Amino acid sequence: MNKAAKVIGSIDALWRYPVKSMRGQAIEQAFIGYAGIYGDRLYAFKTSAGPGFFPYLTGRETQDMLLYTPRFRHPEKAEQPINWAEAEALSVGITPVFSSAHELAMDVEAPNGQVYAIDDPALAQQLATSAGVGHEVSLTHSQRAMTDCRPLSLISLQTGQQLSEETGIDIDSRRFRANIHIDLTSGQGFGEDDLVGRSLKLGDKVVVTIVERDPRCAMITYDPDTGEATPEILRHVTQQHERNAGIYAAVVVEGMVTAGDPVVLIA
Repeated sequence: MNKAAKVIGSIDALWRYPVKSMRGQAIEQAFIGYAGIYGDRLYAFKTSAGPGFFPYLTGRETQDMLLYTPRFRHPEKAEQPINWAEAEALSVGITPVFSSAHELAMDVEAPNGQVYAIDDPALAQQLATSAGVGHEVSLTHSQRAMTDCRPLSLISLQTGQQLSEETGIDIDSRRFRANIHIDLTSGQGFGEDDLVGRSLKLGDKVVVTIVERDPRCAMITYDPDTGEATPEILRHVTQQHERNAGIYAAVVVEGMVTAGDPVVLIA
């Protein structure tokens, strides 16, 4: 370990969201590539009512979308790139090959229990009906995670705990839809803010650079189990924390991480 390196916490949980704005999946290990966590935001639904720079249908337009549960048909294909072991073994470092769209096909369970193939037109129509007049909805797919801003989002357990204490509301950490939940040894809420501009090593190999604080929107007001809104959460984050909670990172070195791995400040 670098003499200047310092363990500042551990990975408490890993999350990915295969379909943008639908329910996430807690996973024990994840491949973190330049585009973020493997299998994250691979699918999204576009709406004709969205602006050109952000054409996606999200929970902001229809809170019911948060209650849809996506599942990979072949979970083993969604764990890591299909040739990661071979690519990693080569000294020059080969960019791994991602699984095909067929191998990463999904089914989605609607809130009423009905199960649809991800590309079933009936699913898009149901979402359009839920969103209301003016929304024509279509599916899009990408091997690059269709995140809002940066490829990887992190938040500390302590930030969620502090917000719960400040608001008097039991705030479920899933509201923040972060990829990596960190348990900071400092025990300090919003302690991750001090990492902006610094670099972290996650587990044995992955290196990320923290780019900026995570500016929040109405998504954090929605209960992940019911879709019901609690506007005072965003109001509080806006008034007391400059509308930020958590941090965004860019990936410098790809690799596998596991829940429980150390988080090390290296630069």
